[in-house]
Amino acid sequence: MNTFWRFAREMLVDRWTLALALSLSVIASAGLGVGLAGIAPILKTMLPTYELVEGQRVAEPTGLRDRVAEFNTKLADWPVAVQIPDGWINRLPTDPYKSIVYIMVGVSILNILALSAMFFHQFIALTVVYRASQRIRDRAFSHVLSLPLSAVVMGDSSDISRRVVDETERLAEGFTALVSKAAAQIGKGMAALLVAIYFEWRITIVSLIIAPILWLVIRTLSRKVRKARKRAFRGQAALLSRAGNALRGLRVVKVQTAEEHEQRLFAETNEQVIHQMFKARTARALSSPISELVALSVIAVLAAFAAKAIIEQQLDPTNFLIVIIALGVSAASLRPLTGIVNEIQAAAAASDRLAELMDLDPEPGLNPRLPELSRHKSSIAFEGVNFTYPSADRPALIDVSLEVAHGERVAFVGPNGSGKTTILSLVPRLLEPGSGRVLVDGQDITEFGVESLRRQIGAVTQETVIFPGSIRSNMVYGSVGKTDEEIASATKRAHADDFIDRLDQGLDTPVGEQGLTLSGGQRQRLSIARVILRDPAILILDEATSMIDADSEAKIADALDEFSAGRTTLIVAHRLSTVVNADRIVVMELGRIIDQGTHQELLGRCETYRTLARTQLVGSG
Repeated sequence: MNTFWRFAREMLVDRWTLALALSLSVIASAGLGVGLAGIAPILKTMLPTYELVEGQRVAEPTGLRDRVAEFNTKLADWPVAVQIPDGWINRLPTDPYKSIVYIMVGVSILNILALSAMFFHQFIALTVVYRASQRIRDRAFSHVLSLPLSAVVMGDSSDISRRVVDETERLAEGFTALVSKAAAQIGKGMAALLVAIYFEWRITIVSLIIAPILWLVIRTLSRKVRKARKRAFRGQAALLSRAGNALRGLRVVKVQTAEEHEQRLFAETNEQVIHQMFKARTARALSSPISELVALSVIAVLAAFAAKAIIEQQLDPTNFLIVIIALGVSAASLRPLTGIVNEIQAAAAASDRLAELMDLDPEPGLNPRLPELSRHKSSIAFEGVNFTYPSADRPALIDVSLEVAHGERVAFVGPNGSGKTTILSLVPRLLEPGSGRVLVDGQDITEFGVESLRRQIGAVTQETVIFPGSIRSNMVYGSVGKTDEEIASATKRAHADDFIDRLDQGLDTPVGEQGLTLSGGQRQRLSIARVILRDPAILILDEATSMIDADSEAKIADALDEFSAGRTTLIVAHRLSTVVNADRIVVMELGRIIDQGTHQELLGRCETYRTLARTQLVGSG
């Protein structure tokens, strides 16, 4: 429950609003108590009691005027002098029926006020809950964006999304149960209990003796529910991941006729989820029956105790009836607490999963106290860099040392898994080396703010990312304040203007999820235009022209050649023409740099490069 209360403190941001909501809950509960207390004079008027005075049976006052006058006399004995004016008392009826009508009208007015207070309590409490859950969700997503790339990409992105969205929703349900449902039910239950104590404290005390038993039962069952629900949440996350992976790769699933395989895997995961839900089922199902059993036991004990007292004339039957009604209302108000506690326990399980995400360390370079890195103008160097992916059986980079001069175009080639993309990912600090350093202009990039580093970098990768919105919004993504002229120049230089101009809405044409309304080549050209608009000092091209047809590839290559002039350019390419035009080619194998030089130099001395040029690099040199 510690994590639940940790997130629940977020509601204290609106502490005064929350205090108002709880105050209204108290007012609503007080209205219920007064309404219950109002039943007493009605019953005593309908069922008058008698007392012996000098051997004669004399009825107690039944008219409202007489009762209020009697009550006014009692007020005189209070420490603070409070009196009801005689003029008001004299206007009250003496007729029993009219007295009952007056009392019922008064109680009805109080109930209307209490119900109004209850409405505003619920309304304001839900406002506090929704604002708190919004802030938690915003903070959780912001924290995810601040995490190292490895924590997100190498984890389960669907599970992370689920924690940000679904678990905060479950937290909101727990908050609602706490400040809306629980506050209202406890307030009404306590008000009714106070009424019972006022009319007959002995019977009420007997009933309260059994209450701890009920509390222990509920607590034990709630713990079991929480543990089972927590395991079920983990299973549901795995279920979501399994379904998402199958649907994203549905084309491959169908071509490979693997529908039965995916169905079997889904069914196995689903069975595990249901198994955990069944464990929670028993505990949840037992809660209400046990609560009912305890309540019936209380009533039976009270009935036996009261019967003896009434027979011996030690207990007023009317008071006993009021106490039973009040205790019944109190029990009815407190009985839903079993379900409310279960809701809070379920929210606590969700809070544990959300806390696990929120407790992950963000990227170290996001420290705002770090100085900004000035614009790159000298060199980029790797000094003895080593890197191993989590759970990998061998290092991705081994003792890599390399220096690239400002404005130099360096291409990295090598077999799959040789470390080409990994070494490029170290420059923007998407990955952190296990040992060694990455230097920009002779300065260790870990000593500077990561944002000032990344603002200098433009990257075009094989996996083009297009966000929902328009072509224009994707163009200016990450670049603020760009003019229409700058956007038009970037699209032209990326050879994207030819297909954009043919669209009815031009730059304002909406693009669908993941840019599926565009072809692969169009998405790639749009990505290149976005980088051109960014005007970076360092350009990273990771298979940048892989999605472009051969005719467009030459034009794009010319555009990139022009754009990369005066910028340090790091390239991973599958086209031989791109590699040949580089100032230097770095050959990698099994995480090591095994050679570097020009195309002709490497053809003459490096067997690995000759094999790559013959088998993997596409196009003529």
